[in-house]
Amino acid sequence: MSGQPQERARFWRHPAVPEVDLLKARYVTHRFSRHVHEGYAIGVVLDGVEEFEYRGELRRAGAGEVVLVNPDSVHTGQAGRADGWAYRMLYPSVAAVGEVAAELGLAYGTPHFPEPVVREPEVEALVVRAHRATERGDDLAASTLTRTLFARLLTRYAAPRPAAVLSPEGRRAARRAMEVLHERLADPPSLDELARLVDARPFPLLRAFKAATGLPPHAYLISVRVRQARRLLRAGVRPADVAAEVGFTDQAHLNRHFKRVVGVPPAAYQRAAGTYKKLP
Repeated sequence: MSGQPQERARFWRHPAVPEVDLLKARYVTHRFSRHVHEGYAIGVVLDGVEEFEYRGELRRAGAGEVVLVNPDSVHTGQAGRADGWAYRMLYPSVAAVGEVAAELGLAYGTPHFPEPVVREPEVEALVVRAHRATERGDDLAASTLTRTLFARLLTRYAAPRPAAVLSPEGRRAARRAMEVLHERLADPPSLDELARLVDARPFPLLRAFKAATGLPPHAYLISVRVRQARRLLRAGVRPADVAAEVGFTDQAHLNRHFKRVVGVPPAAYQRAAGTYKKLP
């Protein structure tokens, strides 16, 4: 369509702060599937509107608003209007944010952000400045601004993480089921078999599993496969070999699910991680 904004995305690793990834993107038709991150997703919408499901509600973030998604929190992502949205995102690990929290003397354990969308011009500007400094290769400014951003967010918006409400039996069954899925990425059991392996009935296990993770087992499995694929890609493993190792049927299957979670294809992610090698 004439005049339709073009989708583009760039993914890279922070040059000066360990365990922080970055994404700069404009999406129009791209949709992120239901997924979780091991760490946080922190960013600012520059233009347009992003919609995302989060904690059972449809949220919207427009230009100038800051998005704060907690670790292991199920969410989606799609355009909230016809021309899509543009944003800059940081994906720090729990350790990266926790280190700043400890330096500030905050006794939060794993810091938690109760509100997924906030509007504060000073924080918006700080996200953009920190992000742009990484693009310029200014390590001192990038590291200073990134840690200043985390400190600002922690002191203004963080709170203790609420405890999950789950029976001891349900928690045990869900935890063991997660272990089984991690062990059997390439050969996962059926729901009935999974229930037998953890000494539970299928429906109570499904209910407990969703309460513990926010996802049903099959969606959780895809999330774990993508997570492991990221580790292998960073180690320099070929995408085709990664697909087989983590249980996807082929590279196209990996590509489809990887982009729905990460926002870029596996090869682009691998180049960003600095491990891409031109193959003969």
